[in-house]
Amino acid sequence: MTKKLFAEFFGTFWLVLGGCGSAVFAAAFPELGIGFAGVALAFGLTVLTMAYAVGHISGGHFNPAVSFGLWAAGKFQLKELWGYIIAQVIGAIAGAVIIYLVVVGRSGFTDLGGFAANGYGELSPGGYSMVSALITEFIMTFFFLLVIIGVIHEKAPKGFAPLAIGLALTLIHLISIPVTNTSVNPARSTSQAIFAGGAYLSQLWLFWVAPILGGIVAGWISRYLFGKNEKL
Repeated sequence: MTKKLFAEFFGTFWLVLGGCGSAVFAAAFPELGIGFAGVALAFGLTVLTMAYAVGHISGGHFNPAVSFGLWAAGKFQLKELWGYIIAQVIGAIAGAVIIYLVVVGRSGFTDLGGFAANGYGELSPGGYSMVSALITEFIMTFFFLLVIIGVIHEKAPKGFAPLAIGLALTLIHLISIPVTNTSVNPARSTSQAIFAGGAYLSQLWLFWVAPILGGIVAGWISRYLFGKNEKL
């Protein structure tokens, strides 16, 4: 179990450092910024690389919503759920700490700004409402879990699960960065909101509730699609 928790810690650490780090450091870099597409790809690559690296140890969740979804699907034990979530949140915060320590060393630094945090209303990149954010985060996480559960099924092509999962996360970001800055991951949202503070913290509830509900509903539906007791 200790190895599993360390794997979840490092996987979520890398997800935040790579994904949120790309948003903070490189998205709008003068003239050579990677933009939304680059940030979306960065998030997908973090999951892809860590799923290959440590997925065989812990299952490669790196996300409380994924852990809840797999539990709802009958593929993950409740007794391990809370340990995974704690490890994921701590890993995400550790990644955010590294981003913070780097960004404050920038010439002319004055404040952290949004720090790649998630939000709705005035904090949404495109000005989308709370209802839009709820729908987006629920649906994006729902399909993320359907992809995850489907590609790790025993009848799915072998060896390609991390690639499919990473590409799914990239697609999710391409769709939803303008709406909420894309969460689908409560740990990732928590780590950035802690540093961004203020209204970002007050809106954090949505980025726990919507992704977890989306994951759970996908887990329930997957019992019908894939079968609760079929081997993964």
